[in-house]
Amino acid sequence: MILGTPDPRPGYHCRMFRPARLAALACLAMTATASAWADPLPAHAARVVSYSIDVSLDATTHTLTGIERVSWHNASSDAVSDLWFHLYLNAFRNTNSTFVKESGGQLRGVEIVPGGWGWIDLTKLAIANGGPDLLRGATMMAPDDGNVDDRTVLRTVLPQPVPPGGDVTLDIAFTARLPRVFARTGYVNDYYLVGQWFPKLAVYEAAGTRGRTAGGWNCHQFHANSEFYADYGSFDVRITTPERFVVGATGQLKSSTRNSGGTVTRRYVQDDVHDFAWTADPRFVEVNDQFIAAREVTQSEYASAAALVGRPLDEMRLSDVSIRLLMQPSHLPQAARLLKSIRAAIKNFGLWYGRYPYPTLTVVDPAYGGLGSGGMEYPTFITGGTSLLLNHWPFDEIHLNDEVLVHEYGHQFWYGLVGSNEFEEAWLDEGFNQYSTGRLMSKIFGEHRSMGAVFGIEFGHVDDGRLSNGPRRIFDRIRQPSWTYSPGAYSFYSYDKPELALETLEHLLGEPTMAKIMRTYSERWRFRHPSSDDFYAVANEVAGRDLRWFLGPVVEGTDVVDYEISAVSSFRREKPEGRLGAGTDVNDTSSSRDEPYASTVIARRTGGVSLPVTIALTFESGRVERVDWDGVERWKKLTRVTPDRLVRAEVDPDHRLWLDANWTNNSRRTVPDRTAVATWSARVLFWVQQLVAFAGL
Repeated sequence: MILGTPDPRPGYHCRMFRPARLAALACLAMTATASAWADPLPAHAARVVSYSIDVSLDATTHTLTGIERVSWHNASSDAVSDLWFHLYLNAFRNTNSTFVKESGGQLRGVEIVPGGWGWIDLTKLAIANGGPDLLRGATMMAPDDGNVDDRTVLRTVLPQPVPPGGDVTLDIAFTARLPRVFARTGYVNDYYLVGQWFPKLAVYEAAGTRGRTAGGWNCHQFHANSEFYADYGSFDVRITTPERFVVGATGQLKSSTRNSGGTVTRRYVQDDVHDFAWTADPRFVEVNDQFIAAREVTQSEYASAAALVGRPLDEMRLSDVSIRLLMQPSHLPQAARLLKSIRAAIKNFGLWYGRYPYPTLTVVDPAYGGLGSGGMEYPTFITGGTSLLLNHWPFDEIHLNDEVLVHEYGHQFWYGLVGSNEFEEAWLDEGFNQYSTGRLMSKIFGEHRSMGAVFGIEFGHVDDGRLSNGPRRIFDRIRQPSWTYSPGAYSFYSYDKPELALETLEHLLGEPTMAKIMRTYSERWRFRHPSSDDFYAVANEVAGRDLRWFLGPVVEGTDVVDYEISAVSSFRREKPEGRLGAGTDVNDTSSSRDEPYASTVIARRTGGVSLPVTIALTFESGRVERVDWDGVERWKKLTRVTPDRLVRAEVDPDHRLWLDANWTNNSRRTVPDRTAVATWSARVLFWVQQLVAFAGL
């Protein structure tokens, strides 16, 4: 995403709407491979925090009035003397906020319009049950940039420290005005997407957590290129709205009470999550569906997946999920296909990374003009985003809306169940999810048309991921705080390059090893807060070797992968002359007749990262010779004397190195090749995406 300019690819939040084995053999493999590295999936999170919130919506002024009781458990061995809170809505308070300064007042093609500001004000902050007032001494903090006008982080000092293993409970009252839909939250007309709307405790990281040497609060300001990080706990939220609204929210609906004055209060409850969002719109059409595991997954599929990830069958079972799709009326023709994609995501992500443990999933289709709230995830609650164009031929074969939902559902794992710090290491969420999304889209629709097709021109996830890659992508690292990327670089280093890196690693290690790595990482860090180092440790353990040769330069470095065939030639050999040997006629041409062609190939490593690669030599007869090269030296020369002409040389012929910054220089021919179908298909689908993105919902 270029700051001040919408990323033209439809699909995801933080960038504008942009991939059976025989049962008997699988069972044998399962019994033979006890899960040496598998930790059982935890039943629930360590419940560090709990929220009880009453909130009312005034649909005339677009304001919220809330009362919140929050309890925090000190799970560390430190005595903690203060509490830090996120006040995310203040990012939209004025032009002086860090978010607006960094974004230029627009994000994902949506601008803050006059009168569209949003904010949150605390009217009470005190120890619960009549305890000391904490609001008077609370201070706004700016730990990242020192911006004294930014009000997205608040610190309050406690009257006495919370001892190790102790608890503290606060009573909070607040009022908030929602912005006109902007950056994942807000309203347009009677549509509301209410995200990051309440005072939310930060994460206290004990020494040893994510590499910390000393305990402390991890609480960053809200940046244009950052998302969220919070602790696991329980939510009990009562939402009061005018009765005309259809409401959806994180968790399970426990009750609905009609009040005097024409309002309804709905109570939602969910344990083992780290956030809560909700939506309201009187135009929503509710479509309900069920993911029934016994119906969706066959025994053969369980067995095949178990063999792939190396787990016993009893660890593979999935749970039933109630799906609630809240659609705009004009998009109802797409409901069936969206539900099909959602069920496929619940099934396959569950088989690959462990079952989805919650009983509900709410899916929101934003209203016209609400695109800024689309393509977003919260625990058990995701938003999509589609277009009327996708109802009709020829655009009904474009899978952008399916991919949006698959991607946002995938966040239930890499953001929801594995609690990555999206401020500091966004790739552990976005990149992992982009890789997972590509796998599933390819499984559903096929590798070469996973993004869709128009007029027979196919476009796959690899094409989409590689559109933004290039040899000049050398100024940032994958692993760095999200607000520190150079302008326009966040999307590539958080989404695309990590996807290309994980795909490349899979091709180098093999699918079974990579599948076990991802499953083990997901299991071991479920309901916890990992770092990149924790992923490295799992990858090394499962692979049985140190992978720093790959992960170091790719994730921690700025160099690129780029191999090329710089020269290729194949000529008929000259007729031999002179005295060729004792008793040999100077006109003897038998050697020339047997092997008349001399060929030379020069392969070069133009990028700074070295990876093992294959060079393929294709001869006129159709014979292909494959040469393995460790890729370490800067260049390699191959010479051949053969009966037939060399017609083509290609480095990485199987396209295993998705990280390669430039595939167009990977091959050369001794005769011209005038085909460019792949390049033009990518360009055509790119512009189709523009049409869909800017045509509106």
